[in-house]
Amino acid sequence: MFSDTRAFSGFAVDDIQRAKEFYGETLGLRVTEENGLLTLHIAGGAEILVYPKEDHVPAGFTLLNFPVEDIDAAVDGLTGRGIRFERYPGFEQDEKGVVREGGPLIAWFTDPAGNILSVLQPS
Repeated sequence: MFSDTRAFSGFAVDDIQRAKEFYGETLGLRVTEENGLLTLHIAGGAEILVYPKEDHVPAGFTLLNFPVEDIDAAVDGLTGRGIRFERYPGFEQDEKGVVREGGPLIAWFTDPAGNILSVLQPS
């Protein structure tokens, strides 16, 4: 039924302007705004809708994963842009916040609304 439908994902934030600055300037994504909504334009043609929600509560899981070729370079670059990497119980993370065992190399961070994002280096 939906095999030819171009689906997209979306998530909420509590402040569209802060989200626009974060995703556009800090992360360097192409971001467009229309009717008070943001569209994140991801490599490969994917689009993600970002919408405002006054009583927004961040999800307890990762909303966006950004695959990278070199996780150390990505973490260092994001740290240089003011990103702080999260630490989660049950994961052994190095001084940068990277999990290096048990799967792809991964490090988590949040957007200004508290949504969880990651950079990961596939095995």
